[in-house]
Amino acid sequence: RDGLKPVHRRILYAMHETGNTHDKPYRKSARPVGDTMGKYHPHGDGAIYDALVRMAQPFSMGLKLLDGQGNFGSMDGDNAAAMRYTEVRMDKPAAFLLADIDKDTVDFQDNYDGKDREPTVLPARFPNMLVNGAGGIAVGMATNIPPH
Repeated sequence: RDGLKPVHRRILYAMHETGNTHDKPYRKSARPVGDTMGKYHPHGDGAIYDALVRMAQPFSMGLKLLDGQGNFGSMDGDNAAAMRYTEVRMDKPAAFLLADIDKDTVDFQDNYDGKDREPTVLPARFPNMLVNGAGGIAVGMATNIPPH
C-alpha cells in the first residue's frame, strides 16, 4: 500500500522518531542505521545502509526520500562511501509518507523483540510505488516496476 519494503519503512520511521527531518541538520548515516537495527531490523548494518543509500540516490528513485550529503555512489556503479563518511536526513517527500502517523491512521505491530511498536504500513499521502517504483525477488516471484 505504501510501496515500501520493510527495511525502507523501518528506516523512515526510525528517522521520524528521532526528528531527523528535512528542516534539521544532517546526521551521520551511522545514526539512523544503528537506530533501525537496534529497534526494528536486526539483520546487519550493511543491508540497512544499502537501503538508506538507495533512498538518497536521485538516479535510483523518481522522488528521493532521503537527503544525503557526501558520496552516495553513482549511476556508473561506484559504491557509496562508508556510513561514517556520509550524512543524511529525511527529504521533504518523506514527510508526506509519514504525515499523521501519530494520529492512529495506520496499524502498528510489535517489533522483533516485543519491546517497541512499528507501523505495518505508512499513511502515504502520495502513490509512492508509482512515483518511485519497486523491484525485488521474493518467494520465487520477481517484481520490477520502474519509477514514473
